[in-house]
Amino acid sequence: MKKNNVIIIQARINSKRFPMKVMKKINGKTLIEIMLNRLKRSKYINKIVFAIPDNKENFSLYNYLKKLSSNIYLGSEKNVLKRFYEAAKKFKADNIIRITSDCPLVDYQLIDKMLKFFLKSEFDYISNTLNPTFPDGLDVEIITKKSLFSVYKNVKTKFDKEHVTTFIRKSENYKKFNYMNNDDYSEYRLTVDYKKDFKIIKEIFDIFSPKIYFKWEDVINLSKRNPKILRKINFIKRKKLFKETKTQKLWSSAQTLIPGGNMFLSKNPDRFLPNQWPAYFSKSKKCFIWDLDNKKYVDMSVMGVGTNILGYSNPLVDKAVKKVINDGNLTTLNCKEEVKLAERLIDMHRWADMVRFTRTGGEANALAIRISRATTNKQNIAICGYHGWHDWYLSSNLQNPNNLTNFLMKDLKTTGVPDKLRNTVHPFQYNNFKQLSSLISKKNIGTIIMEVERNEKPKNNFLKKIRNLATKKNIILIFDETTSGFRSTFGGLHKMYNVNPDIAIFGKALGNGYSISAILGKREIMENTNKSFVSSTFWSERIGLVASLKTLEIMEKIKSWEIITKKGNLVKRSWRSLAKKHNLKINVYGLPALPKFYFINKDSDLSRKILTQEMLKSNILATSTVFLSIEHTREIINKYLSLLNKTFKIISHI
Repeated sequence: MKKNNVIIIQARINSKRFPMKVMKKINGKTLIEIMLNRLKRSKYINKIVFAIPDNKENFSLYNYLKKLSSNIYLGSEKNVLKRFYEAAKKFKADNIIRITSDCPLVDYQLIDKMLKFFLKSEFDYISNTLNPTFPDGLDVEIITKKSLFSVYKNVKTKFDKEHVTTFIRKSENYKKFNYMNNDDYSEYRLTVDYKKDFKIIKEIFDIFSPKIYFKWEDVINLSKRNPKILRKINFIKRKKLFKETKTQKLWSSAQTLIPGGNMFLSKNPDRFLPNQWPAYFSKSKKCFIWDLDNKKYVDMSVMGVGTNILGYSNPLVDKAVKKVINDGNLTTLNCKEEVKLAERLIDMHRWADMVRFTRTGGEANALAIRISRATTNKQNIAICGYHGWHDWYLSSNLQNPNNLTNFLMKDLKTTGVPDKLRNTVHPFQYNNFKQLSSLISKKNIGTIIMEVERNEKPKNNFLKKIRNLATKKNIILIFDETTSGFRSTFGGLHKMYNVNPDIAIFGKALGNGYSISAILGKREIMENTNKSFVSSTFWSERIGLVASLKTLEIMEKIKSWEIITKKGNLVKRSWRSLAKKHNLKINVYGLPALPKFYFINKDSDLSRKILTQEMLKSNILATSTVFLSIEHTREIINKYLSLLNKTFKIISHI
């Protein structure tokens, strides 16, 4: 903290869009005075300097700032970079905090947080605008003296001289960091470019009057309570200094054409990192993905959301599929592969007698529930885990909006789900046998559907107790192995625990990227499918079935589940070791082949986003979850862990 930290405020009064804006008054004080008073509350700033153009038009601003006893530097109007460089030199700044004078709501507490992090880090430049998550008008950039001087010597273009930091933002020669907020408020506008902006800012200050030191979060909370304010501070889109990538342009279009932007929530780029995660791919191979700008990434994240144990575009699986395409995929007649795959899956799971196929895991879960209800004539279901998007599953949240929170995410909406389904689906927590027993005694449960293992291992014979209870009460037990299948054993994870269900569901890795899901069950249950209408044209297509047969053949030959389990155990051990090295608290969990962790701190979500952000700089797609594949070589994993080591160090300073 002994460094000379100097805020340099870029100011002028001859703005073309809104002249004299910094001199406009709110409750008797000019915008620039309000801004100055707010900034003076910083704990870590040594000097506040106004860098203004040295011309007649700005003499009145110079005289006004003199009356406020401000530090002032007069410099070039058009070469703003030179003005900053000379101001930093004159006031002997070690670190320069760049602010513009049209941001009266800039927050001294935010500046202190960013500066504190900057001083602990090894970055040359940090900003909250590289990929903004804070409202427009809270823009802060921090740069070392050495880096600013270097930029000044290397800049050639008029554009870079005018915008001060665009050169360093584009260059690969500087260590940079985007400082993020946990939630994305980048669409909020709290700056003053136009007269309409000023009216909004004045209205905000009037509401908080006589206080002027309120936090930016207070303004956000105000806007949430007051939709009128919210509409006003969103009326103009944030300006972009650089051209959008092909991916960014397409994602912007998608959000106007497709509800939610895409087809699958788990692939929504905003869930990973808004404006940074590459939303679209052009090709894939092994564990590599190329985006629309032909940038190559290593996928150390969800690998097609768990669909590619054999890696992307496995040549043997693809060869089998290409042959089918040449011979014909879907005709008036049935394909023989549905019989062959049924035989194959039953041979792997001798407790089962019959199989039905669907294309997706959600469909398979819905069909399994239909079959179970047709068998028991009981509507009520006990659930433990994630089982898809269909009405029957989401109806659990009709009774309590938080029922599904621990299985997937909070605030899952039930709009459109028939209210008549209320009180038909009842959640129970994993390893809480007492809770399940109580449900069964009170709710006339006909079906138990659960994941064999998701985030924790079974304790105290949990699975066997459930099997015995289901048998005793004539309840159908369904194991949803859509995700867990083929990751720890050749087939269902339940084989490892020696507990057989009445119905099992498989998907995801079953076709190594091709669409196929399966419902296996006992004959006396599966035959009840005929009591209900169950039929779909594309359940009879051939590609997924062929891909699955070839995938199973390869898996069995190379024992893929053993390979990915070994890799996953290495990743888990390394996570724990790196976290300990950097004094980070994390919880590591999940199947070895599907390891996960979360940060144990007050900024856990932010820490996870920083992990993704920093790994993207090295073209690695990374989250706190890794679906391992046979194509994740030791070399790739070692590179990932080496970069993660540096990233954990950064996160330790947050």
